Amino acid sequence: MTRMEVAKKGIITDEVRRVAAAEGLSPEQLSEDIASGVSTIPINRNHPITPIGIGRGMRTKINANIGTSKDRISIDSEMEKLDVLVKYGADAVMDLSTGGPIRELRHMMLKRAPIAVGTVPIYEAAVRTAEQKGAIAKMTADDLFGVIEEHAESGVDFVTVHSGLTMKAVERLRKEGRILDIVSRGGSFLLEWMVYNEKDNPLFEQFDRLLEIARKYDMTLSLGDGMRPGCLADATDRTQIEELLTLGELRDVAVEHNVQVIIEGPGHVPLNQVEMNVRIQKEICKGAPFYVLGPLVTDIGMGYDHITAAIGGAVAGAAGADFLCYVTPSEHIRLPTLEDVKEGVIVSKLAAHAADIAKGVKGAMDADNKMARYRKALDWNGQISMSLNPDKVKEWRAEVPPTETEVCSMCGEFCAIRTVERALKKQ
Repeated sequence: MTRMEVAKKGIITDEVRRVAAAEGLSPEQLSEDIASGVSTIPINRNHPITPIGIGRGMRTKINANIGTSKDRISIDSEMEKLDVLVKYGADAVMDLSTGGPIRELRHMMLKRAPIAVGTVPIYEAAVRTAEQKGAIAKMTADDLFGVIEEHAESGVDFVTVHSGLTMKAVERLRKEGRILDIVSRGGSFLLEWMVYNEKDNPLFEQFDRLLEIARKYDMTLSLGDGMRPGCLADATDRTQIEELLTLGELRDVAVEHNVQVIIEGPGHVPLNQVEMNVRIQKEICKGAPFYVLGPLVTDIGMGYDHITAAIGGAVAGAAGADFLCYVTPSEHIRLPTLEDVKEGVIVSKLAAHAADIAKGVKGAMDADNKMARYRKALDWNGQISMSLNPDKVKEWRAEVPPTETEVCSMCGEFCAIRTVERALKKQ
């Protein structure tokens, strides 16, 4: 039985108890939420890891993407990135490889990762088809589902599948007049296949086949947003909503068949539309866990898109988004370096943490209260211990002159904390 099937039978497992304890929830409530599809524990039967929960009432989780391209192939480098993203607190990792020994890299990630691992199987299916048959359009449904089954069998915990990208959505796109038609790589592969073959998306038409694979391995389906807006001007348009309506319907089918589901969301969204996007998704998809890329709240942040994404991510999380996909400083420019991965994870963690405080997640502000007390006591070791990047704080503190070891060099002898404390003691 799948986790959802077990939960529907009213059975509370040790796994559910562990996640509930970590999140400050009752096991009974978490089990009910899994049964109804508003929460998920994304772990494949073949990938034994410490369980995490994504969904209602739980901490906002973050995902970090890594992977090779045709021009940059280094498994050692990707393993280093994996270690770094785990060290700095990512809750999940996705392999987005499109070049080199993709299968080998995936198996190594699954063996090494102590966190949930996700993939986008159509990437590998498209690469194989291009290499073997000369064009992505020559891919068959069997080719695609064969790769999906390989990923599931190898232990992948959740897969992105763009099942909502239908012929109807493509026609809507043609009429829409977007500035950027499709920026989703998986979405673009499927659109090309659909146009050249004059057939609908096999991930939609054969959704039952997808459910069968997911159910077999208790693998979570992350229903991808192939029509997500790639710029602010395209946000919350009819094309995006058309796909979301289909995803909501597929969510119902998945829950009926006891398969856990996450819904993916935008994208590039103006700040004033972020909360609305979350609320629309939650309504249409009946509270299913929402996984957002950013969202990026401006299009001109090249080199700083980890910040534009963190702004949108904090607002989205506060509004109810459950899962944030990190964005690195090198987004839209190149593959991320080791330092880019670290910065992306830390900034995304800050966005998720800010969101948890805003939505009142139990214990979310405990760390902030500790930091405040350490600052009051001018306890620098304590402050360093609460930082998400202690090494950076230690390095910067080492530059402070010996005469200012108790205070920061910004205020020096005019430290506000010391001044007030000295003044109050005289009363």
